[in-house]
Amino acid sequence: MNKRLVNPSVTREIVNRFEFQFKKSLGQNFLIDGNILDKIVEAAELDKESGALEIGPGIGTLTQELCEEAGRVLAVEKDNRLLRVLAKTLEDYDNVHVHHADVLEADLHALFAEHFAGRKVSVVANLPYYVTTPIVMKLLEEKLPLRSIVVMVQREVADRMAAKPGGKDYGALTIAVQYYTEPSIVCRVPESSFMPAPNVESTVIKLKVRETPAVEVADERYFFHLVKASFAQRRKTLLNNLQNNLQPKLEKDALLAACERAGIEPQRRGETLSLEEYAKLATELKAALV
Repeated sequence: MNKRLVNPSVTREIVNRFEFQFKKSLGQNFLIDGNILDKIVEAAELDKESGALEIGPGIGTLTQELCEEAGRVLAVEKDNRLLRVLAKTLEDYDNVHVHHADVLEADLHALFAEHFAGRKVSVVANLPYYVTTPIVMKLLEEKLPLRSIVVMVQREVADRMAAKPGGKDYGALTIAVQYYTEPSIVCRVPESSFMPAPNVESTVIKLKVRETPAVEVADERYFFHLVKASFAQRRKTLLNNLQNNLQPKLEKDALLAACERAGIEPQRRGETLSLEEYAKLATELKAALV
């Protein structure tokens, strides 16, 4: 199967041959734009020494390109109907393994040990939009040996990941992603680049995984709990959100004192604080619990 699947007529031929029915519930939209595909692969900066993890390969459009560039490719596909399609479209490649699983339930450390054998890995994928955030957070929180994550996501999600403090897109997801990675927008993707066309705009974003987190915190779990509490009600002040949502609870005077020690005005809103400010505040709040 040496035809480039990104060609719309080839995609249509495969879909028809296997009588494949798209499932909206699985977010199945196949890429048919060669220029966008090339930008995704280029952003991943693969070589024969690296590995590539693809989540949701579909009919293998991106997978074929990854096999050409990377030393080893692992494609995790949830939909068992696509397994026989992938067996055909990837038959010319001996450096790929298709693993049938829901990536959110898969043991990625075991899969990496089995298929990548110490290689540095890039995640390269057109993610199902309905589970983008859980997938990205699983990849980051499990501390896998990743170089980067290059993914197609809904435009609004990409904007939140790359946002700066003070804007409407800046939130808990922003801080979590930027704690672990350096995000950059690769390109915007029109609806016409897919079959079938989705009802949302898409964006390719690259998350370059940091060797160490962006800020130093003594307790990651508490740091992220603080961030989540600070954004619980966006229109409320930082002090109000912490009074109502922070656990264990602290008295107002203790909260005010911690904010003062961290150099943060308690009447600010959570969306205006930088990662560094959240790290300082987490340190002072945690100390107040002792």
